[in-house]
Amino acid sequence: MPFIVRVLLTLLLALAAAELCVWLHTPIPWMIGPLLATSLVSVFGAPTASWIPARNTGQWVIGCALGLYFTPAVGALVVGLWWAIALGIAWALALGLGFGAWLRRVHAGQLPGVSAQQLRCTTYFAGAIGGASEMTLIAERQGARTDLVAAAHSLRVLLVTLTIPFTMQAWGVSGLDASLPAARAVQWPGLAALGALCLAGGLLMQRLGRANPWFMGSLLATMVLTLSGVTLSALPGWLTAGAQLVIGVSLGVRFTPAFVHTAPRWLGSVALASFVMMGLCAGFGWALSWLTGLHPATLLLGTSPGGIAEMAITAKVLQLGVPMVTAFQVCRLVAVLVLAEPVYRWWSARPSAEAQK
Repeated sequence: MPFIVRVLLTLLLALAAAELCVWLHTPIPWMIGPLLATSLVSVFGAPTASWIPARNTGQWVIGCALGLYFTPAVGALVVGLWWAIALGIAWALALGLGFGAWLRRVHAGQLPGVSAQQLRCTTYFAGAIGGASEMTLIAERQGARTDLVAAAHSLRVLLVTLTIPFTMQAWGVSGLDASLPAARAVQWPGLAALGALCLAGGLLMQRLGRANPWFMGSLLATMVLTLSGVTLSALPGWLTAGAQLVIGVSLGVRFTPAFVHTAPRWLGSVALASFVMMGLCAGFGWALSWLTGLHPATLLLGTSPGGIAEMAITAKVLQLGVPMVTAFQVCRLVAVLVLAEPVYRWWSARPSAEAQK
């Protein structure tokens, strides 16, 4: 089947699933529906496909939509809580180390053909709470089993993306944050200018080799503009819904039959650990909410071990502190990307140092 036909059929399936979820009143229907439908049919071998330019455009749109929340007043609030964001980063690093150490203990001698050093590297980068593609690339440089690393991150993000929005819905929390985007009306000339600025930001980030260039470039460009008090245009609702749809599809197509057959015991361990981490992060977020005065739901999303785009979309749709969730998730992403390799070198050297004593 031609690639373009596979892409179109996948998008039609995703659209039908999104409309069904809207009818069922599920949380974030435009991402949950496509993600569930695409992952289910992909697991059973259907020829689904995600077009990379469409995914990049979706990230570009979501980055722009989130950046519009960073008004000068909101920016001052975020800066004033720098210490809470720093605690969130430290928590994420410690949680990732603990997750990796547990995976290593559980799977020691259980993965055929994987040496002790390769297991150490694989479990460390599988546990790190960072972006799936970035952690997989770093792990490859260090000699890890990249299929296991990629599978761990994909499964973790899927479980968090499905679990937390439904938990929020069952909890009955939504509309708790009074902050609104700086621009609330669509102005077509302003929208064109905003799109061009976000495109320039994405291209710059891509040229610099930064992680998530289309999301981060668009987010930073819009943040700088909005923090300066400039408002060009809001985004049409259909545009953000479409962006959520293609992001859901890009996550769902990862779950192929080959994925299911990737070390089932490994996937079971990752699933168990993902639920445990969600519980621990909920407790940490609740404690942080007591210290900051922010609602626990906002900090649960901000500190959750999910993907930045997915958690920020959840916060946006449910109106649960979009700027704070975005700030927590972005700062954690950057910190993990910068520190993952140095911390690994320190961590992997510890047994050697202890053996010399």
